[in-house]
Amino acid sequence: MTERVPSDELARRVREGSLRAAARLITRVEGGEDECRPALAELYRHTGHAHVVGITGVPGCGKSTLVSQLARTLRADGRRVGIVAIDPSSPFSGGAILGDRIRMSDLVEDPGVFIRSMATRGSLGGLAKASLDAVDILDAAGFDTILIETVGVGQDEVDIVQAAHTTVVVSAPGLGDDIQAIKAGVLEIADIHVVSKADRADANRTVTELKTMLTMSMPSGPDQWYTPVVATSAEQKTGFDELRDAIDRHRTHLIDSGELETKRSEIAANRMLKIAEGIVREDFRRQREADLADVLGRVSRRETDPHAGAVELLAAVHTRIRHESTADPVQ
Repeated sequence: MTERVPSDELARRVREGSLRAAARLITRVEGGEDECRPALAELYRHTGHAHVVGITGVPGCGKSTLVSQLARTLRADGRRVGIVAIDPSSPFSGGAILGDRIRMSDLVEDPGVFIRSMATRGSLGGLAKASLDAVDILDAAGFDTILIETVGVGQDEVDIVQAAHTTVVVSAPGLGDDIQAIKAGVLEIADIHVVSKADRADANRTVTELKTMLTMSMPSGPDQWYTPVVATSAEQKTGFDELRDAIDRHRTHLIDSGELETKRSEIAANRMLKIAEGIVREDFRRQREADLADVLGRVSRRETDPHAGAVELLAAVHTRIRHESTADPVQ
């Protein structure tokens, strides 16, 4: 039986660029193993170098094919590319269905590319709970660009803007509406719009309509970022140099304008809030099964109302967290 490698040792190997160590540590993060938290905390101190690009869009718009071709384009420049592909969860095992990994199978043999499929496991907004921990691991391992492909859940998939430095929204012609991206705020989150499958006859119409909509909502001022529309065709392998250049221009804009540090702060704040919500939710679950069954009972018997019961639950959780942090302070 192979001896288990401690997570802190895996973290050391990650910093040396070991893909095997990165894969094993991501697996532990996905499994929710508390033992790996100190290792992740140490790796976090060595992050902040990679450019994180989110790829989102409705199902069927060609995100996976675009990510695969974009990765090849970035590799041609000598960049190391990490890909975190969020797949739908299996209703039976809870694991990822791995459709993205299959579509990117030709990149697996490239040592400069790391691909990880992650299951949503009930998370909303298009991302998995461990997505940004995986990004940290790949960042610390020395990857230059990290692509996050969201699951493609539909119109409300906007969490990616709170996780990536550059957000690419992918549309495809002929998916039902004239412009699939112009729904529920998705237009506003895009730093770059891509119209995929540009070899199709109706692609030019989609490009034109997107540009028209963007012109109507463009910000004013010389220092503002003007969202470009890039047409790509994986079939003809066209448009991907332009997409790479647009991503690079946006990164330069973020740095020159000072927005990159603001965006990093927003990403950190969002992560902390998500983690705090998860801690409170899990503590609720434990408390409900133990100490606070009487609160739930009183609500069920109409002796108190749900709002008052929720306040009581929050107070108990707050007291418990304070007690645990005092008893076991962070070193």
